[in-house]
Amino acid sequence: MKYNVVVVGGGPSGLSAAVEAKKKGLSVLLVDKGAIVDSIQRFPTSMVFFSTLEVLEVGDVPFVSTSSHPTRVEAVSYYSRVARHYGIEFRGNSRVMSVSRTQEATARFRIELKDVISSSLSFLSADSVVIATGFYDQPNMLNVPGENLPSVSHYYREPGLHFGQKVAVIGGKNSAVEAALDLYRHGVDVTLIYRKEWFGRSVKYWILPDIENRVKNGEIRALFNCNVVEILPGKIVAAVAGLTEEISCDFVYALTGYHPSVDFIRGLGVEVDAATGIPHHNPESFETNVEGLYVAGSIVAGYDCNRIFIENGREHGKLIAKDLVER
Repeated sequence: MKYNVVVVGGGPSGLSAAVEAKKKGLSVLLVDKGAIVDSIQRFPTSMVFFSTLEVLEVGDVPFVSTSSHPTRVEAVSYYSRVARHYGIEFRGNSRVMSVSRTQEATARFRIELKDVISSSLSFLSADSVVIATGFYDQPNMLNVPGENLPSVSHYYREPGLHFGQKVAVIGGKNSAVEAALDLYRHGVDVTLIYRKEWFGRSVKYWILPDIENRVKNGEIRALFNCNVVEILPGKIVAAVAGLTEEISCDFVYALTGYHPSVDFIRGLGVEVDAATGIPHHNPESFETNVEGLYVAGSIVAGYDCNRIFIENGREHGKLIAKDLVER
């Protein structure tokens, strides 16, 4: 099947790119290896967005909520409604295996998809491709023995799963701090493990005093300058101030951040800055050095994932769509 545009990544930025292209009269397919806005669906269950409704809107579709700061559930519902409103053709559970140039006069790219459930392969062609794969699928690994145990996760969901348990949270930035506080407030015995000497400035300013007070009051145990050596069933082996310590825990959340799929876009022929992870692109059109191949969303920022959020990543689609029709 042939499309004018195939957008890889069904998050808000990818959805915005698909919507803007559709509004220009182009045929569009939105592809994701999971569900629509898959990353948001895997956010903590009780998460509330700090961003307000108007800066989360896509495609001029009003975002209606009972609060100015919507919940994760409301966001998933909203973005699904946007996709339905514009009739966006969506193919979920489809992993992009390759994007290659064709010799055909009718299409620049040939795209190979693999169904993640059936493992079946399919092929389609497109004039242009937009890569909006974000970073949430790529956790920063600890690279220690035991990290792949079933009692270890790089994604936090909800505290009720850990009633009566001891939980270790590895990390000291927003995801780790928010998870530790949520667990503590629901009666879970929490130990926070962080490799630095104290919490950094990147922790949200309204959360920082809360976690600092919980630690100072001994309500949340925190080990600083602590490096995990090994994870075993029921415990963590860590190095603290040059000494080895065993930390008892039933479950481990390794919330050490995430990074973009740099290898994937580099494999498509896109030049990527080795130091920053930023793909080569025209800031006015977001087209990469590969003609007809665009980037959108947080992947544009490379390793500095905190530079692009939904509110500015959603604007990329407008510039991409403008460039597409002008061609």
